Amino acid sequence: MSATGTLRAAIGAGLTGAMAVADVGDEAARVRLASHGTTEPEVLDVLARDPSITVRAAVAMNSAAPASVNCLLSADKDERVRALLAGRVAALLPGLSRPEQEHVRDHVLAILFAMVEDEAERVRAAIAGVLAAVPEAPRELILRLARDAAVSVLDPVIRLSPLLTTTDLLALIACPATEATVQAVARRANLPEAVSDAVAETANSTAIRLLLGNSSASIREATLDALSARASAHEEWHISLVHRPRLSEQATYALSTIVRTELLSVLARRRDLSPKLRAELDRRLAERLATEPRAKPASAASHIADAEALAARGALDERALLDAVRQGDLGLVAARLAVAARVPLEVVERAIELKSAKGLVSLLWKAGFSMRTAGPVQALLTGTAPEGILSAGPAGSFPLAIGEMRWQVDFLSHRQE
Repeated sequence: MSATGTLRAAIGAGLTGAMAVADVGDEAARVRLASHGTTEPEVLDVLARDPSITVRAAVAMNSAAPASVNCLLSADKDERVRALLAGRVAALLPGLSRPEQEHVRDHVLAILFAMVEDEAERVRAAIAGVLAAVPEAPRELILRLARDAAVSVLDPVIRLSPLLTTTDLLALIACPATEATVQAVARRANLPEAVSDAVAETANSTAIRLLLGNSSASIREATLDALSARASAHEEWHISLVHRPRLSEQATYALSTIVRTELLSVLARRRDLSPKLRAELDRRLAERLATEPRAKPASAASHIADAEALAARGALDERALLDAVRQGDLGLVAARLAVAARVPLEVVERAIELKSAKGLVSLLWKAGFSMRTAGPVQALLTGTAPEGILSAGPAGSFPLAIGEMRWQVDFLSHRQE
């Protein structure tokens, strides 16, 4: 008898839960049952109580699972199962706008509003990742996610949700759940001036740096002037200020007195300078070059600012990373990898210190890069000979399992802490 028939017979005989499952056979057979779109609801109900997390995870991903099974799995003891369920149920929402689907939508919303309060970050992050940019998402749910204290939850929602208004963004800045809240707002595309002003008025230096690197943000001239005046105490702002699309002559002049020589060179090449100011900047640049025959090495803060400016423009990709590798600038490569992977710079530096090929490959994976970048990055950052480089798997795949790469990143992060 097939696994389905065995389980159906067990249920018909009055056996439930683990007793029925015990008669089905091996785990692989139950996983196939749990994932199949034609498996009967009563069978899925039994499999949703299976002692194997793999079986329950298969049920959680099965789009044919009925409402009762979804409710059951929403309280599963393993957060991985709940996260899989949350992502699948959230993905149903955009397609449930027709009146005849109202009862299904009510069920989906009930599940999501319950799971958005889940204590496990990965469950809430699964919902946020799916609904962040969805216009049909319930506004109350989006606001709840935006106010979350976990970066993986709040960040995509604040940056991408079309449902957040200027008033909502100002409220998030006024009462942030964490510093990352304001930083996510600063990275949001097409910020209005009122929101930019609010970010600029905070004491969150990182958020201000991200705001300045956000080329789509509207920033008033007076605000830029004020930030330029404060920039002497914040070197990490300099590169973003220098590259702002529009700068007043007052801001440009103020910056020219404090930025490094290479940034002064960028200022002097701006096309919005008056002839008088251009002549002044050229004079200053000539004096600097005469007294500084060698450019000073860029600081870690400026490397991070450079990487974040690229990220804000959507340009922190594999090409940008490989460009830094070709320059042979270890600090620039490490900074761009750290920002792309969204880890502190110290995490990448730890992988370099340990000469950990697995750690670097795992960070590249976390950053969303491919194994195409792995060889050059390993060679530069660890000095590994070609024969010692961790190479790609079949068809350019990562040579490590996802679980191992997550462990590597966690290990480097914990060691850093």
